[in-house]
Formats: sequence, C-alpha cells, structure tokens
Amino acid sequence: MVQSLDRSQGRAGGLAADASAAPATFTGNRALQIEEPLIFEMGQPGRCGVDLPEPPKVKDRLNGLKRAGEIGLPGLSEPQVVQHYTRLSQKNYAIDMGVYPLGSCTMKHNPRINEKVARLPGIGDLHPLQPVSTVQGALELIDRLAHWLKALTGMPAVAMSPAAGAHGEMCGMMAIAAALEARGERVRRKVVLAPESAHGTNPATAAALGFTVKPIPANERGRVDLAALKAALGPDVAAIMLTNPNTCGLFESEIVEISKAVHDAGAFFYCDGANFNAIVGRVRPGDLGVDCMHINLHKTFSTPHGGGGPGAGPVVLSAALAPYAPYPWIVKDGDKWRVAEDGAAVDGKPLGRLKAFHGQMGMFTRALSYIMSHGADGLKQVAEDAVLSANYVMASLQDVMTPAFEGPCMHEALFDDSFLKDTGVSTLDFAKAMIDEGYHPMTMYFPLVVHGAMLIEPTESQAKEDLDLFIAALRSLAERAKSGTAEEEFKAAPRFAPRRRLDETLAARKPVLRWRPSNNPPEGDPMKQAAE
Repeated sequence: MVQSLDRSQGRAGGLAADASAAPATFTGNRALQIEEPLIFEMGQPGRCGVDLPEPPKVKDRLNGLKRAGEIGLPGLSEPQVVQHYTRLSQKNYAIDMGVYPLGSCTMKHNPRINEKVARLPGIGDLHPLQPVSTVQGALELIDRLAHWLKALTGMPAVAMSPAAGAHGEMCGMMAIAAALEARGERVRRKVVLAPESAHGTNPATAAALGFTVKPIPANERGRVDLAALKAALGPDVAAIMLTNPNTCGLFESEIVEISKAVHDAGAFFYCDGANFNAIVGRVRPGDLGVDCMHINLHKTFSTPHGGGGPGAGPVVLSAALAPYAPYPWIVKDGDKWRVAEDGAAVDGKPLGRLKAFHGQMGMFTRALSYIMSHGADGLKQVAEDAVLSANYVMASLQDVMTPAFEGPCMHEALFDDSFLKDTGVSTLDFAKAMIDEGYHPMTMYFPLVVHGAMLIEPTESQAKEDLDLFIAALRSLAERAKSGTAEEEFKAAPRFAPRRRLDETLAARKPVLRWRPSNNPPEGDPMKQAAE
C-alpha cells in the first residue's frame, strides 16, 4: 500500500471520530469552518454598502409598468459582502487547492503567465467595437493562434469563432452538411454514426441538425467495433462522430482503417477533440484522415474551464470542408489586417455567421501564451506526462480497484464498480467518502457503457507526491469498503463537508427555486411540510 505516513495516519485518525459526535457550538461554526447563511438571510432593510445619489426625475416611459415595491435585494454593508463571498469561496474545491481528478473534463492548472499576458494593457482592455485600425495586434494574435492550431493538427483551415466545444461540434457538422448540400447529397445522407461511449453532445448536435443518430458498439477492448462500423456504412451515412482518444481513455488503434472505410463510403470523419491534450505534439489528427475537429482550449491549452463564463472551441477543417468555414475571417492585405464580415468578401462558400464578433479574445490570448511558453517540445511533454500520470494511477490501484479494460490507458484511468460487489457500498457512496478525504470525486457513472464507472484524469499538472497521497486515499477507501465493516460509514459520508447529503429524490421532485423568509414559506414548500 502506498502511504505518506504522517499525513495518511493523521487522516485515518480523523476518520475514526464521527463528526456528529463532536459537541455542537453556539454559532454553528467549527473553528475555521464557518457557518454561512444565504445572503438574503443576512440582509437588513435600509442597509447599504454604498451611497448612491437620488436618480433624476424622468418621464415615465414604462406604459404603466412601473415597479410598485422593492425588488427584494439584500441590504448589507461592504465588509459583510466581502466576508460572505470570501467564506463561500473557501467552501469551493478548486484545482488551486489540490488534485482535481475529474475524468473527461480535464481540470488542469492554468499557468499564471497566461493570466498576466491576458491582462496586459492593449489586450485586456480591448473592445469588440473598436475600429479595425486600432486592433491590428489583436487580429495578428488571433491569426498566430490559428496558425499553431493548424500546425498542431495538420489541418489547412480553422474556424475561430465557436464559443465552446459543443458550439464547435455544431460548426463542424454544419460544414459537413454544407459540403453534402453542395454535392447534392444532403437529403439522401441523413445518418450520423456515433460510438456508444460518445459524449452526449455528439448525438445531440447531430440530431439538432436534422440527422438520425445510429450508435456503434464497442468491442471487448473498449474501442469501436470495426466490423460493426463497416456494416453500418452505406449511401445514407453522412458522417461519423468519433472521439480519439475515446471517452474510455483509450486510443482508437484502428483509427486509420476507420477513416478509410468512412471516406470510401462517401461520408465525412468528424473527430471530437475533447481529448486532444493526450496526443498534442505527438499525433496530428489530419494525418489520421480527420475532416474536422473541434478543440477545447480549456482542456488542451489551459484556458479557464467552464463555470458559465466565456469559452472557445475553434474547429480545424480539412481541404474538403475549408470552403464552408463560417465568417468572419481574418485576412491580411499587405501589412494590414482586416476582418471579412460576409461571404462575398472571401473565397469559398461560408456557412454564415455563428456568433457575434470573432470568438473570445481572452481565451485566445491565454491559449497562445500556453503554446508559446511551452514550445513544440513542451507541448509534446504535456501529452506524455498526462498519459504517464494516468497510467501511474491505473497501475497503483489495479490490485484494489477494477480497471474497466485491460492494458494501458491514455490520459485517464477508467475503473468500474466490480470491486464494490457485495460490500453494500455504491459508486456514489465511494464518491461521497472521497469528499471527507479532501478530494473532489472523479467523474462518476460516465461513460455510460461501463457499469458504475469511475473516470480519473490526473492531467500533467500534479506532482508525484500529490498523486501518491491521492492513490493512498483511494486504496484506503477501497480496502475499507471491502472489509465488510464500513458500510454505515460510507452511507453517512460526507461527514466533514459544510453540508451533508441531500435528499436528492425530494430535491429533484420538489425543488425550492426561490428563497422566502422563514415566516412566509410558499404553499407546498417541502421544507414547510418537513417542519410540520
């Protein structure tokens, strides 16, 4: 068993004491774990952290829809606001706190040099409506990033404007639809093939564009069943949407033969680029016969991930699809850069505009900073270290947990729940116990083709010592689960989190979506019913 003696013994000792047995405090706080109410519960009428002038009298232009009363914003002083959000932030787990093992999502470190570059004067204060003559450097920066994305993928064209991975999928499949339309085959070719392990956005994108999705099963090795794929190919197939490495963390070893079969059938090869970080600098998708692929900049090139904020999902295109790339395009005339805003100003047959402006400048800047600071050798090492870390986790846990497939993996290690059989402990229980150990759970129950899936992606960001402690914690949990004496302990987890387990069934069936003062609960409020 891999152990870090001082720390793991201390944590084991902490787990032996039930948190609920500790005496309650008057405040509800537990030392630095401070109880935090909702901001609405803290608010007091008439309290405000700023002094605002009275608005000038203006003519009522609301056609009788003037607000009759207060809108219910909480009243707090400035220190209360700062303290509230600071305390909330301390309850969030983040990549800056420790190992963040979510598989498929690639929660990797965002180097601070990227943030510094994105905030430089002239970059951080750009406005999308500035005259083109004042943003020549920004246009050159976007073009430079486009160049490196094409070089790293071996593709001749790239659409920069898609706002995220799913938006990029839509762009790529729209380009395929446009190419089929130009060939007079859009009506006939209505089927899109997708492996059963595909990300859910793949079939959703195809269906949104009017295609019919046909699943392709995997073989016993976790890869696409080539015979089943060839049997499904025909004159009605428009494309295949395939992820490589796939969602099980495995490289599709027959990818070249798959590509040839798809093209021989007159269809296109869409590659989901979600896992490009596992092969960047090592393999160029264009060399594998890919026709288009979206690139999640947050996964491969470390731009901030998700959270509802601005994202970027550029799409690289083969020569067959390049004419259908959406505008605007960035064009250089002599020593000047310009933005081609409509199809008449560029060569080809652009499928139209996907979004306002030309993508997300902050994400472009961070991605280019990452590429240029690493260089070709550094990007190659990123992929190698990500794959090494995942295989280290796999090798260190395979005797106490059950790998879903035999052999080495790529950038993520996939386990199933076979090791929990007859223990009374479920995959969800295991995940909740990880929270008590100080870790965000790995991706649970995905991909759906693996029963009780646990998908771990350590990325290249974590030091070996941190992975050793993470491995030791999972070994400890697996051994306790299999001991047959810890079922109640797992069912009670998490015990040390600010909040315990929710009644997920009640929350799903009777969600409380609006806060009301405790003395005025809404009719049918499950909290009121519970109190009664």
